[in-house]
Amino acid sequence: MKNIIITGASKGIGRAIALHFAKNGYAIAACARTEKDVKALEAEVKALAPDMPHVLRTCDMSDRAQVVAFAQQVKTAWDHVHILVNNAGTFLPGQVINEADGTLEKLIDTNLYSAYHMTRQFVQDMIRDRRGHIFNMCSVASIGAYHNGGSYSISKFALLGLSKALREELKPHAVKVTSLIPGATYTDSWSGAGIEEDRFMKAEDIAQTVWDIYHLSRNTVVEEVVLRPMLGDL
Repeated sequence: MKNIIITGASKGIGRAIALHFAKNGYAIAACARTEKDVKALEAEVKALAPDMPHVLRTCDMSDRAQVVAFAQQVKTAWDHVHILVNNAGTFLPGQVINEADGTLEKLIDTNLYSAYHMTRQFVQDMIRDRRGHIFNMCSVASIGAYHNGGSYSISKFALLGLSKALREELKPHAVKVTSLIPGATYTDSWSGAGIEEDRFMKAEDIAQTVWDIYHLSRNTVVEEVVLRPMLGDL
């Protein structure tokens, strides 16, 4: 049984990854904060791969206790994990010099600590099995600050740092780590922005990228991949 965990999977890139792998026969473990969204994704996943032991649950990834509880549910259902996609994240606009108190803490909790704690729940099993692939959903904000990026950029720079640290630590254990660094991708969060959809990347293209990278030979790892809209960043 091939399987994949995707956090923050009910919409956008996370949902696209879940559906892409489900239609190719993978068991899906996925979470999101809203029960309605989780139920909708569960119906789609089960329609694509009805015989697989899927695990779909509500989870606030900014809460360490909920992260651990979700991980334990996955471990109860599956003997091992092939792929972990740390996709959960949130965006709060602002500038470091004037954003509201607590903004950095909220973004670090969701964008960094969620990936840190989730990875630590499964990485020892990957080391034991000498297999596994961790994808961290970074951002072009991980490699360059921009106006009104503020603490979001800080959190995404930190996530890229986590990826680099894991890559070095896991080299001897045959566990792969890939930092995905996408630019503007069309999701519900952009739907009211008044920008033509063609100006964005498609979430399905990010999902295809994850699929292609995972299916390279064991001799090759893509450490980082930057994806941008054809006309560049917004």
